[in-house]
Amino acid sequence: MLVVEDEPKMAGLLRRGLAEEGYGVDVAADSPAGLSAASGGGYDAVVLDVMLPGFPGFELCRRLRERGIEVPVLMLTARDAVDDRVRGLDSGADDYLAKPFHLEELLARLRALTRRGPLVSARGLVAGNLRLDSEGMRCWRGEAEVNLTAKEHALLEFFMEQPGRVLTREVLLENCWDLAFEANSNVVDVHVRALREKIDRRFGVRSLETVRGVGYRLRADGGRRAAQP
Repeated sequence: MLVVEDEPKMAGLLRRGLAEEGYGVDVAADSPAGLSAASGGGYDAVVLDVMLPGFPGFELCRRLRERGIEVPVLMLTARDAVDDRVRGLDSGADDYLAKPFHLEELLARLRALTRRGPLVSARGLVAGNLRLDSEGMRCWRGEAEVNLTAKEHALLEFFMEQPGRVLTREVLLENCWDLAFEANSNVVDVHVRALREKIDRRFGVRSLETVRGVGYRLRADGGRRAAQP
């Protein structure tokens, strides 16, 4: 979880409460730090205060959505006016909780947000600036469209439905191929290599990672800039 909250006492309360529920917690004390952390990806949800140093939480949420980052956002604020709740939801937030609040309610709302499954928006599956339109079979990295074969599309869709999860070659064979292929076939490696060339290397990004001796995983943040040789 990422908590973006400038009031130290409230930030400490949220950190402790979330940690006791088993979450890993990062805290950002202002909106620029929160935007940077959330843009890096890897979070199951963001708890976002509205009144922040730098710029308002509404603006932070809006910028995240403009970047294609669809992490669930729970806005947390002392402002309980209907107009503020509407503004928060219109900026891209998924839920809104007014202070003062019961920690149990916040935890329940976060559980509801994080059990919704893969992040699907009007734009389809999203991981950082990597987007996939499953129905139209189209893919984009940022504003650039990426042409994929049917098999590459099926592979990427399966990865994007489970961001951050390590998928073995056997699981990929079972879900993206028919039963004609043997488990020891290198067909998975060949297609993953081709997919990586199109969605990563072309853009100088690393999102499709090899977990040695196990399989592959897609970074939940959609990829980081590859190190220069």
